[in-house]
Amino acid sequence: MNVSLRGVENERRRHAAEQGQAVAWVESPLQLLCVVEAHHAGLLGPVTTVVPRAGLPALRPTLRELDRLGPPEGLSFAEPAARAPRPGRVWAVGDAFSGRVQLALVTALPGRTVLVDDGLATIRLLELLAARGPLLRARGTPGLGRKVLATAAGLRLRTRRPTVFTALPVPAGLAGAVEDGGVRLVRHDFAWLRAQPAHRPPPERTVVLGTSLVRNGLVHRDRYLRWLERIDEPVAYFPHRREDPGDLDRVRGIAGLTVYDAGAPAEMTLRDLRPDQRVLSLPSTAVTSLRVLLSARGVRVETVDVPDDWWTASAAPSLRSHLQLFAHEPQPHLHNPGKVAP
Repeated sequence: MNVSLRGVENERRRHAAEQGQAVAWVESPLQLLCVVEAHHAGLLGPVTTVVPRAGLPALRPTLRELDRLGPPEGLSFAEPAARAPRPGRVWAVGDAFSGRVQLALVTALPGRTVLVDDGLATIRLLELLAARGPLLRARGTPGLGRKVLATAAGLRLRTRRPTVFTALPVPAGLAGAVEDGGVRLVRHDFAWLRAQPAHRPPPERTVVLGTSLVRNGLVHRDRYLRWLERIDEPVAYFPHRREDPGDLDRVRGIAGLTVYDAGAPAEMTLRDLRPDQRVLSLPSTAVTSLRVLLSARGVRVETVDVPDDWWTASAAPSLRSHLQLFAHEPQPHLHNPGKVAP
């Protein structure tokens, strides 16, 4: 029975592309959530088939939560696949730096392409589209073949005059440059998600979002953990999906701090916080998303000002500058991290 159902789903996915329906390829919870929003906004057309990338356990809690809520009409989920599906008349993706996505871009027939948020990488993508550069990640040392693919993918993507569907704060100068180059920017405020029933918020007044900056080698582990230890009040801690399990064990041992293993993105689990609560976070995309979701509720979402000595040698000045895009509101300072500013 399972094999038969998988075959039906694969057949439907192929027919969706052939019939000109929207096909979405997602590789992260945020991409998945933003594809749902793009479909709800009418940007993808009346029928969208979402294909999750296979082998990504982080997608499962988000898929379960979407199944519990009930996705918008006309949106369905195919079986996970190891390769990006063939673009249809409308093709939605998040990670334009993915080799799988770039291969699909250069080998498939042109179609209307919609790019959804993929964290900080979305801003870098916009910069490269404006500069007409190859689509290469900020970190890493690509080989010749990868550079050739990234150059060809960038050229193909620009000729498609893509739409970028984003909730991120795109600087005005960059927005003007990409739109002058034929890219359409469409802003959103998670309208579908805001209309759905929410989880009960945690009882603690202060909510701290976990970070991937430690595991990625950008922030010193001991400085981050010491800050958590010195927050002088009960804390609800929501881990980042890429936090190191060993680090989380140390976090669980901090007195007054409760770790909530929510699984689904913070945008889904924290959108019903009370006005007397607040969110603290190191720079992250979730800061922007939660500000959009919680501003009308009077909940403060604060990006902490990371001291210079927290950063490792791997955190280049350009990366730090990018991260400041998520820190437009007043920030609590951590240079004397005995207690976070109220």
